[in-house]
Amino acid sequence: MDSPFGLLAELTYRCPLACAYCSNPTNLAGYTDELSTSEWQKVLTEARDLGILQCHLSGGEPLLRRDLVEIVQTASDLGLYTNLITSAFGLNRSMAERLRAAGLDHVQVSVQADEGVLSDRIAGTPSFRRKIEAMRLVKELGWPLTLNVVLHRKNIDRVAALLALGEEVGADRIELANTQYYGWAWRNRDALLPSREQLAEAELVVREARGRLRERMDVIYVIPDYYSQYPKPCMGGWASRQLTVTPNGDVLPCPAAQSLPLPRASARSLSLAEVWTDSPVMNAFRGNDWMPDPCRSCERKEQDFGGCRCQAFQLTGDAARTDPVCHLSPDHALVTEAVARANSWNAQVDLHLVPRPHRA
Repeated sequence: MDSPFGLLAELTYRCPLACAYCSNPTNLAGYTDELSTSEWQKVLTEARDLGILQCHLSGGEPLLRRDLVEIVQTASDLGLYTNLITSAFGLNRSMAERLRAAGLDHVQVSVQADEGVLSDRIAGTPSFRRKIEAMRLVKELGWPLTLNVVLHRKNIDRVAALLALGEEVGADRIELANTQYYGWAWRNRDALLPSREQLAEAELVVREARGRLRERMDVIYVIPDYYSQYPKPCMGGWASRQLTVTPNGDVLPCPAAQSLPLPRASARSLSLAEVWTDSPVMNAFRGNDWMPDPCRSCERKEQDFGGCRCQAFQLTGDAARTDPVCHLSPDHALVTEAVARANSWNAQVDLHLVPRPHRA
């Protein structure tokens, strides 16, 4: 069994934004008992000892943790590469300079749209101006900057303008990732899933930009699973490369696995090494033995590992089923029906969204 190389440290699910595609759990009240500073320091030390090299500090909004600088300092002292994933709400000069001094290596800012009115409407709070100021500050202080844009029916037609924004602020990398349907995005799927026409137009824009910006900015584009012939290789295989620690200390193989009916393993009672090696949650879908047909006999099983367990559970109620995204899945009609609905509506129809509640 290989050691993981990446830790997603979800420091808090509190967030000043209310994005309707948020992948955080819908039962936010279950995560209010957050790990303390010393508990996170223990997690980071165990992560280093387990062989982890990268620490992604996320949420919610990690800047709402008053001890964020101390957590970054600990990770840096342990030799971990640190990446702050933030809405940029609260990333003022004072905080940025303290994080720089603590050793933060990289900043990733989420962007909802390329202009203020739409961005603030999607985010559920006025935030666009602060994001632009924060991105300029990130570049001024010498950090690599990634822009992370979650694409969906409401903003995918503005891919060209989003790429132009990335150029304007000097981003080193832009991730144009279509919504994956977990958490709040699952509740809002019908209103968020783009049409096939929207996807085709966005792909043309991205293809041109990749060639034009090759020397200046990495352009990553991820289509929705629902439009793929085969499922994505979820996290490179269940519990094979990365792990997630949630605000209350649950240790999971991926950020969405909290939705599955599996026994919990907590960093408060077990070491990360014990969880990684021996816990039921990590071993539930490791390897190939759990696979049903058609996955078990499929020549692609070492490529996509049966697809996403969380997606299989949400669509079928059984986490061990073949991911319905796969065109070979006996449940594939569940996906084709959702795609057909998305393509039956005009892209400008403003379907009702259930916003993620603010928790600051």
